[in-house]
Amino acid sequence: MKYIFITGGVISSLGKGLTAASLGTLLEARDLRVVLQKFDPYLNVDPGTMNPFQHGEVYVLDDGAETDLDLGHYERFTNCVLTRHNNLTSGQVYESVILKERRGDYLGKTVQVIPHVTDVIKGRIREISDESKYDVVITEIGGTTGDIEGLPFLEAIRQFILEVGAPNVLNMHVTLVPYIKAAHELKTKPTQQSVAKLREIGLQPQVLICRTERMLDLDLRQKLSMFCSVAEKAVIEERDVAHTIYEVPLTLHAEGLDQLVCDLLGLKTRQPDLAGWKNFVKRVISPAKRVRIAVIGKYFEVRDAYKSIYESLTHAAASEDCGIDLELIDAESLPDGVNGQLGDVSGILIPGGFGLRGVEGKIKAARFAREHKIPYLGLCLGMQVATIEFARNACGIKDANSTEFDKNAKEPVISLLEEQRGVKNMGASMRLGTWPTNIAKGTLAEKIYSSTEVMERHRHRYEFNMKYRDPMNEKGFVISGTSPDGTLAELIELRDHPYFVGCQYHPEFQSKPNNPHPLFKGFIQACLDYQNHATRAPGDRESPRRVPEQELVLQR
Repeated sequence: MKYIFITGGVISSLGKGLTAASLGTLLEARDLRVVLQKFDPYLNVDPGTMNPFQHGEVYVLDDGAETDLDLGHYERFTNCVLTRHNNLTSGQVYESVILKERRGDYLGKTVQVIPHVTDVIKGRIREISDESKYDVVITEIGGTTGDIEGLPFLEAIRQFILEVGAPNVLNMHVTLVPYIKAAHELKTKPTQQSVAKLREIGLQPQVLICRTERMLDLDLRQKLSMFCSVAEKAVIEERDVAHTIYEVPLTLHAEGLDQLVCDLLGLKTRQPDLAGWKNFVKRVISPAKRVRIAVIGKYFEVRDAYKSIYESLTHAAASEDCGIDLELIDAESLPDGVNGQLGDVSGILIPGGFGLRGVEGKIKAARFAREHKIPYLGLCLGMQVATIEFARNACGIKDANSTEFDKNAKEPVISLLEEQRGVKNMGASMRLGTWPTNIAKGTLAEKIYSSTEVMERHRHRYEFNMKYRDPMNEKGFVISGTSPDGTLAELIELRDHPYFVGCQYHPEFQSKPNNPHPLFKGFIQACLDYQNHATRAPGDRESPRRVPEQELVLQR
């Protein structure tokens, strides 16, 4: 078993997760069996209760673990199917240690960071080190080298190297080489200082991944090599990619990273087969056509809040040789007449979310999609607002609402799950993880999935109120997917609409570059069909943009 530890220095948000995922892609392309895990030094037990504005997306795994969005990169870039054992936080570590102390597991010993905290961290590495399943374990350490909360993790790595032997371990450090415009040069001092901080802890990186805007010339590589005690060939340039994050594995391969890693760890492999990945990237960068899609949300200040949704759209569009122009529209900004902002889009997507803010704007957008036959995909809350809209405006249930937004709603078409009543703790208490959905025969959903049973990941507290099923069905509201016992609505569609689909689950967590999720693929196909055949007013295609320039995002 071989181990790769990826740390980061100078600043956060350098792309350690993408680097780890990209390395996983390259090693899998060499027929190596790879598993990835993420260590997060923050004291939260998991990111489930964090504000999206602070942390971005919460990524849900098969077993219901609420995890860091980097685990989404791991699953998208590799064949890994991860569990809660692949994400560890300081909160989990200290919770485990304190519970053991209360039980008396330490037999009266003084409980300390070394060895008790570090033992828990090392134990998590060993938990997934199954040689019958994997050849390489890649562990990303969140945060920045020098952060006080990250020190126990780095110390645990130092100890772990002693225990398994240095030849079986590779330390990789992702660092920033900034370009100073006034001086017209790249600066190596931040990287030197970051490596020096790692050495203080007892870790020496064998590979430097240098995030940079400009090319690293030979002199600069030699300088970094000398001052950081890293081989010159192990100074790897990781320049900002021009089009899409899916270029990163290809640029790292061009730098020779995967061959270098195999050489340093003594892994004998064939040359990587990247043909499929290259073809996917080619379709993303140079699509034959484009389509305009509106995303109606409320967390746009942090782009990563909807990361998996953007990537799922990219996967589906690439499968149709199509590019996407995303209009990111704040739900609170939608006026009573939404035609001005939605009149020139070929699809409307409403993602999940929590709380009352922006809900009425999302309801207006859902109504516009329904009445104008624009393809619609509603995810979690997006399904719920579509339900409320249809109940109010198509079924005449004027007071239709969700008990999330009005606890005393007269017509609670969306209500709290029975199992959620009485739940007081917010953390890890929703309906989480993968659950089966039975698909009704003869529905659009069955055509999309080509199956009558699917497994999908959930993260919610509220559900469709089944007492409204029959009256809404009479008006064309079809529940096309339910839980196996038929008590929970999982998937809805409209009978007289070409593509109006809402799901209670999160399909964006199961989409991959060359295997897009069926709901997203069907949505893109419907958007293209609408774009090709919709009747538009004369001159409408040449109309000015209806959203501010900063909200128009080129999605590749």
